[in-house]
Amino acid sequence: MGKWTRRAFIASGTLVGGGLLVGVGVGVAIRPGHRTPELAKIVESGDEVLVNAWVKILPDNSIKVIVPHSEMGQGVHTALPMMLADEMDADWSTVSMEQAPAHPEYATFHLARHVILPGKVPGIVEDTLTGVFLKASEIMSLQITGGSFSVRSTGQLGMRTAGAAAREMLINAAAEEWQVPASEIRAQNSYLHHDASKRSAPFANFAKLAASLKGPEQPTLKTPDQFKIMGQSVERLDIPPKVDGSAVFGTDIDLPGMKYAAVKAAPVFGSTVVSIDSAAAEKMKGVIKIVNLDTGVGVIADSYWQATKALQSVLVTYTESAANKLSTAGMFEQFGQDMDAAVANGKEQEDFVKGDARGTLAQSDNVVEAEYRVPFLAHATMEPMNCTAWVHDGQVELWAGLQNPLGTRDFIANKFGYETDKVTIHNVYLGGGFGRRTLPDYPQQGVQLANALPGVPVKMIWSREEDIQQDHYRQAVISRFKAGLDESGTPISWENQFIDKHDPVEAPYIPYAIDNQFIHYTSSPTHVPFGAWRSVDHSQHAFFTESFIDELAAVAGKDPYHYRRDLLAEEPRIRKVLDSAAKMAGWGKSMPAHWAQGIALQSSFNTIVAQVVDIDMSSGKPRVDKVFCAADAGFVISPDGFIAQMESGIVFGLTAALYGDITLKDGAIVESNFHNYKMVRMNNSPDIEVKIINSGEPMGGAGEPGTPPIAPAVTNAIFAATGKRIRELPTSKHDGSYSLS
Repeated sequence: MGKWTRRAFIASGTLVGGGLLVGVGVGVAIRPGHRTPELAKIVESGDEVLVNAWVKILPDNSIKVIVPHSEMGQGVHTALPMMLADEMDADWSTVSMEQAPAHPEYATFHLARHVILPGKVPGIVEDTLTGVFLKASEIMSLQITGGSFSVRSTGQLGMRTAGAAAREMLINAAAEEWQVPASEIRAQNSYLHHDASKRSAPFANFAKLAASLKGPEQPTLKTPDQFKIMGQSVERLDIPPKVDGSAVFGTDIDLPGMKYAAVKAAPVFGSTVVSIDSAAAEKMKGVIKIVNLDTGVGVIADSYWQATKALQSVLVTYTESAANKLSTAGMFEQFGQDMDAAVANGKEQEDFVKGDARGTLAQSDNVVEAEYRVPFLAHATMEPMNCTAWVHDGQVELWAGLQNPLGTRDFIANKFGYETDKVTIHNVYLGGGFGRRTLPDYPQQGVQLANALPGVPVKMIWSREEDIQQDHYRQAVISRFKAGLDESGTPISWENQFIDKHDPVEAPYIPYAIDNQFIHYTSSPTHVPFGAWRSVDHSQHAFFTESFIDELAAVAGKDPYHYRRDLLAEEPRIRKVLDSAAKMAGWGKSMPAHWAQGIALQSSFNTIVAQVVDIDMSSGKPRVDKVFCAADAGFVISPDGFIAQMESGIVFGLTAALYGDITLKDGAIVESNFHNYKMVRMNNSPDIEVKIINSGEPMGGAGEPGTPPIAPAVTNAIFAATGKRIRELPTSKHDGSYSLS
């Protein structure tokens, strides 16, 4: 996801005038927990009744939950309805989900609120803060799915509140109609009961009256012991349509008269078109139009095959710059030089300072140093980027899987000169997101192509080659460490310098009790575009920090699990997760020759994850046999869904650890498809065991925290088996260099 920070929030206030933002009239009319006429006009259909912004009741007493987040396999279209339905005391078997429109009323302001002010605030200012964050989110066009925030922000702060509010509104409506005290009415399985008079009726009977009532400002929420749906594993709402084929992804869109487009952008980022020779392509059957996209070229044809074949015959020349000479080796050389210069010139950009790390290092007799590297990584989503755009009647409609549909709507309006109400976004299922689909580059291309053929829907699909070579990549990074150990091998100082800093800010920080720390970074820009990648900076820094702490344990001659455990004496919650993973794995158990275990942990997105890997090195290459994963996310809404996300994150991170490597030659991306950008496949995917720890602490995320610890757990296991320390990923770079005794 993009950078949504306190600084960004303050900046958004500045854009509209700080006093205006804070001084807006804040009341129930702009709170998505309540019903407004505008909302009803947008989402009501037929005899549906919008009780509040997130829930509709139908005449048959079924319930639709409106979800503002995108479904990309993470299960949010089930978890959020679970949270609302439980607080509403709804019958889960009657609950369905509806995707919220790309409209400011459905801006994900709870996410912004969670990031800026994660704690509780006095009730007297709750409503004002709600309005402030809603307005800021509308201004910034935030309808984000990312950062593992959906359940712990919109779910915790929005869905649960909306469900509880709807329940109280229905009870009040029944009390008014039955002329009994509201305190005597109870809700259960989508029915209201007044036991004293033996009256019962479905929610639907009171929906219209309830919708006309003012909702409670702070409805009473259930405590965990009262949950009936939350904490249970229920059938996911998105699975049946995915199994029977009725689920609609971007590539499934089929409109009357639709044409198809294939595109190819400049191989070197930042280059623009100088000339296009399309004479041969224009003569090919089915070709309708060749379009100059400024940074590339597109072909519109009667079929995608025809567009793709014609695109291959289009000759394009591009501008050149110094970027055309950059290679992977040259880039890492640049990183190293910039890091050296920053230290030599005293230009370190401070990230975290505690005590006097450098002073302590200077006095240490046992100093350990190491440098680690990770490459650029592509997202390689199952479904390549695509969108269908239709420019007609002075407006544009766009169909795509998007992680920020509202932001995309406003981007398209601003880019092409439309009023925002003339841009309609139809958000569909995402065939993988991982941060890639927060970006508007592919919708922009889609609208450029549709503008070239007004009145006709145009479906643009990227080839897999285009998808890998025109990505926005996880940053390549060098990270350097120095640590001083005392006589017992305990670290007393820790210095870490790395290249470039992104979100989350805490990614490089360590949980270990080291009194003197100096963490700093150096900017070293390249022409390669950055994009948020699953777990963002945590995926790199967990490899760095958990590898280095393992190195310190080895130098100290201590067991890496117990070494970590001793340094976590002041972090009992983290220590419990570490202990759980070690116990699950039978840490220290007898293993066959050339087998070993590795361990790592990382706290990310408010979830603590520790993993132990059983690795088999008998073939001379790493084969991960089993992964043991312990995770504390505070409270897990859907255990099956959470486990699936841990498994998914592990496989995603394992692919990066073993194979992921995006390289540069002459400024362009070398890798182009799965033959040279390999994936973990079913035949080499490990067995994975997950243990959930419900600690009762504030809720954490699930989609991303499983990814960061797997790479260091693997490389630490390789060291344990072979004595070879892996300081550069992927491990495939080192195949053939392991010594087996």
